[in-house]
Amino acid sequence: MKNYNSILLLLILTLLLSACNTKKKDATANNPSTIENLYFGQQPSGLTPEIFAPGIISITGRNESNISFSPGLDEVYFTVNKKDEDVSIYFSKLKDNKWTPAKRANFTKGRKKEEMYPFVSFDEKRIYFTALDSIFSDEKIWYVNRLEDSWSDAIQLDSPLNDDQVFYINQAKNGDLFYTNLSKRWKTYVAPNKNGKFLDVQEVELEFGDHGFISPSQDYLLVHTRNKENEKRKDLDIYVCFKEKDGTWAKPINLGNTVNSTVNEGNPSISPDGKYFFFTRSNIEDGLSDLYWVSTEVIEKLRPKL
Repeated sequence: MKNYNSILLLLILTLLLSACNTKKKDATANNPSTIENLYFGQQPSGLTPEIFAPGIISITGRNESNISFSPGLDEVYFTVNKKDEDVSIYFSKLKDNKWTPAKRANFTKGRKKEEMYPFVSFDEKRIYFTALDSIFSDEKIWYVNRLEDSWSDAIQLDSPLNDDQVFYINQAKNGDLFYTNLSKRWKTYVAPNKNGKFLDVQEVELEFGDHGFISPSQDYLLVHTRNKENEKRKDLDIYVCFKEKDGTWAKPINLGNTVNSTVNEGNPSISPDGKYFFFTRSNIEDGLSDLYWVSTEVIEKLRPKL
């Protein structure tokens, strides 16, 4: 009887905690004053890509890439690469309807030299990221767990995916992890979620492309690669692969000149609500990249008609 009561009490507490988290997300999404400040007060992007949060996130003189918002849209994490500095993850939080100044996260506290490519899990309990000491030699997937108002010590993910050199981790809404496997010729892989464990890895059969980013519902996947339509071009473009009814992936479709240009576009990501598509674009003047954003309608317009 005591065991039964203990289990019942634990179940009630779990439900209450889940309800509190849901209320927090709903409050953020429905509060008018908060809505004005979502995405750093930027006007919602339409069908023409624009630099995201210029002077706040996208800053002259450095590279920014791979932005990840929390599902509540009140936290943001992104990669920064400054000249003569190690690649780092920066973050900002929406507090009292104001975004805090972006600062370095330093999840591994010096245990690893560089940190990059963050992704906030859909339950907001974890941030996955890549950590390394030397490029193209020891890239692994790490994570931190959420504490009350901070993050735990960084932990290397206990999964076969880390048997290889891997990076660019991201997650579907059902918890499946997608990533680029450097050891396997930059192929996109998936580690299915099995009750919070990632015990198996599988190649995602794509015709081409790397830096794969999955949509929340897994109905399409974004990749970048050297332009395939003109063999004389050497710049990177972003492509979309739509999932077929049989679960296979269709041939990648170039996002066209609405998104792609004659300079490099890459590092795609999707906001957790599925409304916005973020990517990097190199500047012609200095070759550095800024973050851009655009409505995911530019992707939906390319979806094959049934």
